[in-house]
Amino acid sequence: MRIDDLGLLPYRDAWAVQERAHEEVLAGGEERIFLVEHPPVITYGRRPGVDRNLVASPESLAALGVEIVQSDRGGDITFHGPGQLVAYPILRLADHGFSVGKYVHTLEAAAIATLAELGIPATADPSAVGVWVDRAGTPAKICAIGVRIRRGVSLHGIALNVNTDLSYFNLIVPCGLPGRPVTSLQQLMGERAPDFTRVKQLVGDRLQGMLAK
Repeated sequence: MRIDDLGLLPYRDAWAVQERAHEEVLAGGEERIFLVEHPPVITYGRRPGVDRNLVASPESLAALGVEIVQSDRGGDITFHGPGQLVAYPILRLADHGFSVGKYVHTLEAAAIATLAELGIPATADPSAVGVWVDRAGTPAKICAIGVRIRRGVSLHGIALNVNTDLSYFNLIVPCGLPGRPVTSLQQLMGERAPDFTRVKQLVGDRLQGMLAK
């Protein structure tokens, strides 16, 4: 399972890279994990009515240079931007004994293990997909998860806030969950927060180890 670092790449371009890799993996090619940052973009999942969770006006989005993309992943609405590490595994679920649910839980577990290595306790929430930490007594999302399984091969993945500008999340109701804030490693750890390269290495290693079993 190869790890490819795409650097900073627009969402649609990264999606096209995933689609090409999906066809290769479907045909028996090497499985991949893509690591990437995106310029500011708000994406919709396939859940009906998710556009109601867009708070900002088209004028505000244009002024901020935020793109809107209708994705084919699962889930609700989310934001991607610089300082957020996005990981897209492209793998054959059956080869690893994954049901869709087990695969999603494994993605959660990889993010939780990464955060534990950095000294941050994090948990999954049975009622809300993603990874959560305690921030002043309130659950705050630090990692979003949205996947698509097509013909048994995965697309899309996880988005971990490292040093993301969290003000962008004010443009939406993140994942359609009002009252649940979003946080980042930078917000939680301050000067102790690891740099982006270190987090990228940890996430890549954890995903590769847990998904390749």
